[in-house]
Amino acid sequence: MKVINKIVPVLIFVLFFVSCQQGQGSKITGSSVEKEKTEAQKLRHVQVEIKGMTCEIGCAKLIQSKLYKADGVTYARVSFADSSGVVSFDENKISEEQISAIIEKTAGGDIYSVAGIEVIDAIEIPSETQ
Repeated sequence: MKVINKIVPVLIFVLFFVSCQQGQGSKITGSSVEKEKTEAQKLRHVQVEIKGMTCEIGCAKLIQSKLYKADGVTYARVSFADSSGVVSFDENKISEEQISAIIEKTAGGDIYSVAGIEVIDAIEIPSETQ
């Protein structure tokens, strides 16, 4: 009984000490991850000239939907009337070439082609409250 009375406080102390050390380590790791996420995002905006679209809903909206599903794309708007689209993306996650490939592979890859990509300073995102 005397041995148990001496061992139990020591075990409690050791468990408390170890749990405090692990808590401090995960706080450091957590803040490092948040810092990397903040620094990692590098937004870029491009205007893409798209050939082969024949309608607004079946073509333009389909391409726009495919772009939105791509990891790294934060905004996409495709216009049938202008035969173009604007895309905002994190260039650390996706490149202009990959955006072109997504457009050209849409609908089996035989219909749409990218005639040009131009980097733009900013895009105007219309409000959804109309």
